[in-house]
Amino acid sequence: MSGSLLGGIAVGSSVVAATSTSRFLVDAKATSRTKAEAAGLDVVHDLREIDLLVVNGAEADVRSLNTTYAPDTTYSLNRPLSDQTPIAASATDEPGYEYQWDKQAQNIPAAHEITRGDETRVAVIDTGVAAGHPDLEHAVNEDLSRNFTDDGYGAGGPFGGYHGTHVAGIIAADDQNEGGVVGTAPATEVVDCRVFSPESLASFADILAAIVYSVRIDVDVANMSLGAYPVSRKAQGQLYGKMLNRTTTYANSNGTLLVAAAGNDSTDLQHDGRICTDFDGDGTEECAPAVSLPNEAANVVSVSATGPIGYQWGDEGLEEGFYSPAFYTNYGTNAIDVAAPGGNADLDAIDTGVPWYLDLVYNTIAMPEYADDGTYEGATYGYDWIAGTSMACPQVVGAAALVKSQNPDFNANQVRQTLKNTAETVEEYDKTYYGSGFLNPAAAVEQ
Repeated sequence: MSGSLLGGIAVGSSVVAATSTSRFLVDAKATSRTKAEAAGLDVVHDLREIDLLVVNGAEADVRSLNTTYAPDTTYSLNRPLSDQTPIAASATDEPGYEYQWDKQAQNIPAAHEITRGDETRVAVIDTGVAAGHPDLEHAVNEDLSRNFTDDGYGAGGPFGGYHGTHVAGIIAADDQNEGGVVGTAPATEVVDCRVFSPESLASFADILAAIVYSVRIDVDVANMSLGAYPVSRKAQGQLYGKMLNRTTTYANSNGTLLVAAAGNDSTDLQHDGRICTDFDGDGTEECAPAVSLPNEAANVVSVSATGPIGYQWGDEGLEEGFYSPAFYTNYGTNAIDVAAPGGNADLDAIDTGVPWYLDLVYNTIAMPEYADDGTYEGATYGYDWIAGTSMACPQVVGAAALVKSQNPDFNANQVRQTLKNTAETVEEYDKTYYGSGFLNPAAAVEQ
């Protein structure tokens, strides 16, 4: 039994972003698809709702459009600890429930007495969701699921890795199949919006396209267990920020609540650091404020992570409770909206023989298998312990689906405010980790 700590996409000292030389984000307010195609550019995503074109082609041709543009960027998955290979009725009837301290801390069985998330739809913008997993086959809408990458593998599978399947299980794992684990909103419908390829790369433009698509198909809540930090507010970061805020505002105003992981950098986002580089290529280093995306964008619920130390393995019970801030989580007074279970770890206990991984979040995984030539050969389904703000984010998404199910006329702002109003105040730790407090789904559906 092995555990892994796995976050979203991130830029940091140990993770390098790759800037494309042939794929660009183009502000379409001053141009059009017709003009882009006439300039010899291939339009990859036409996101007219937010006045954005994503194109392939030569930069000189993009420049000829006389509008603002920036090269697309891809990011690799950030792993706070060394990557380890995972193993493959009522909530309490599921055999894995005893390991799900996260669901116990949120009193999910009580919430299910009111609603299981019926008549709602969520999008998982991630590495892909295994529609064939026994705990998810009831939930995934394969017809609506989409692959936003150009790798050709399709959607409804864990083609970019096991991360998306774990996220989806936290949201919607079946509570009535007498096997496996339970999700917060097992009756919700899950749409797989895959933005990671098998090489674990995600394009900023593809993420925006997935958000716009989620709005087009009337998704109630979109899960974004991903993020980039630090991104400069200068240079191309300005366009990224403008396009992201344009996208998130569009989603929010059309009823799709966006929820994002706060990140795993142990960073105070309230006092973001600075990035120093030669922004304009004049040979002089300049410094500019940094920002975390997408969780610091407008109209996005930013989620920090909590977790215990010693769950079912400590000699004298828990050293740290379910509400304690995870060692890796980002924080910040105005940068966090709510905290939720994401898993924790006693770093000194690793490799000592004790089951330290029980403090992580236990849920569904699917391990993709490929031939030497890249042909997808299927996946191995199972369960494992993983931690990160990536795991805290879907706890909030599941709770939002419960609230929307109970209040179908609520807009995105009302769902968000209900979750914040009913979050529990935690007195033992600094409030900068919690925003409005610790997520309380049972209280949210009873309001």
